[in-house]
Amino acid sequence: MNNITKFKILKPAHEVFEAFVDPSKIGNFWFTSSSERWEQGKTVTLKYDEYDAQVDIKVIDVEQNKKIVFKWGGYEEEHIVTITLNELDQSNTIIEVTEQGFNESDGELLHKLVDNKEGWVFMLTCLKGYLEFGVNNLRTGIVKN
Repeated sequence: MNNITKFKILKPAHEVFEAFVDPSKIGNFWFTSSSERWEQGKTVTLKYDEYDAQVDIKVIDVEQNKKIVFKWGGYEEEHIVTITLNELDQSNTIIEVTEQGFNESDGELLHKLVDNKEGWVFMLTCLKGYLEFGVNNLRTGIVKN
């Protein structure tokens, strides 16, 4: 089962790509920090200082300015995330986030899909605010009960 989210970012694909893979930029819209540049074969630690949390991702595939694929989650809940960048022209990019690995027989599937979708929409909204308008203080605005 997949969960797909798409956004249009009014920036070239190179700028969108660098926002994810460059550790000095990711803190402006998503996690507080990234342990290193995202490259194929690396395990990267992402930290959320505000929530006292961290997650390790395994970068599976990277195509410069086009695609980033990584694994995250525990052994029983491991998901594969594919971030695809489709540059429409020099100032417009469609970003698509696909997360797969949801258990279709899970009694909580609908809740997990909706929660997951909310997370991607929020992250992409923060990315859009950061890249298009220089707003870098939205990422910690979500409150979870």
